[in-house]
Amino acid sequence: MEENKLNQLENNSIETSPLALAYIGDAVYELFVRRYMVEHYNVSQHELNKKTIALVNAKAQAQMLKELGNILTEEEVNIVKRGRNTKANTVPRHTSPIQYKYATGFEALIGYLYLNKRIDRLNYILNFCLNKNFEG
Repeated sequence: MEENKLNQLENNSIETSPLALAYIGDAVYELFVRRYMVEHYNVSQHELNKKTIALVNAKAQAQMLKELGNILTEEEVNIVKRGRNTKANTVPRHTSPIQYKYATGFEALIGYLYLNKRIDRLNYILNFCLNKNFEG
């Protein structure tokens, strides 16, 4: 039953709810960031956690979406817009509604790429964001 549901998500990801895409995208993004931190920093777990938290919040995700600028395809921009325009019932503290909308768009894109098994593109986008964030 669970495998069937996952196959449905993968096969119909363009039609999947933007909030479902963002839900998956949030988990994929956090795992990617955690892996990135372990691979690039030889620091304590506490320091790894601080660095990770700085990147997995809505404000940081909204900024990363802006940094993607013109590298997104038309299809990817449409997914971001679907996620961004979805009505959220709540907005976390310390986050503006605008930042939260853009973060949801970012997460929806990540979820979409993951469910469509576009792993090379997903890795490119996430590495682009993280490398840009840590340059200089």
